[in-house]
Amino acid sequence: MFNLESLRSSLIVSCQAYPGEPMRDPRTTAQVAQSAVIGGAAGVRVQGISDIRAVRAAVDVPVIGLWKDGHDGVFITPTLRHALACTEAGADIVALDGTRRERPDGLTLAETVAALHDQTPALVMADCGSAADAEAAAAAGADIIGTTLAGYTDERPKTTGPDLELLQELAALRLGVPVIAEGRIHTPAQGRSALGAGAFAVVVGTAITHPATITSWFAAALES
Repeated sequence: MFNLESLRSSLIVSCQAYPGEPMRDPRTTAQVAQSAVIGGAAGVRVQGISDIRAVRAAVDVPVIGLWKDGHDGVFITPTLRHALACTEAGADIVALDGTRRERPDGLTLAETVAALHDQTPALVMADCGSAADAEAAAAAGADIIGTTLAGYTDERPKTTGPDLELLQELAALRLGVPVIAEGRIHTPAQGRSALGAGAFAVVVGTAITHPATITSWFAAALES
């Protein structure tokens, strides 16, 4: 069992590729994760059972695992079955939808978290979209709160960078669990700002591990 304190004030790199992309291969994901660790990542976040398994075998840092199933509503590790599969594949932390929306298997978030704690050694990261989500997720027993869904539900506007206002609000609430900043962190300065706003750690994905998007940023800038 790893010590959660090892992630304090650190960078966690999300190593994901979308279906149909050339890099959507567990071997590639594992190599990207290894490269991120060489660069200083203290943990990695990985989507999909095959990718979690491959990355777990390739790196020694904590692995945050999730399983996206669907595209709308609750689709980030939407059921207990999905969550248990992530732990079986090697995830140290299971990231799941931490909003107050109804879950597809009919279980409450509290029931899902309790089952994971009872049946596995994994911690639970609740991906939230608002302060109300975060308070409910902490009360449900989540070990970590993520701002992953801020701007992707109807409760908050989608900011151009990280939702620093939400981070500050969560810090003031003193939820009693770490809050990890995730979502639209595209520069080192934005990462530092997220820590300054109260984040325990910072997850960066697209700006490090998604070359198609990074290339599009440069191409668009040159065209303009």
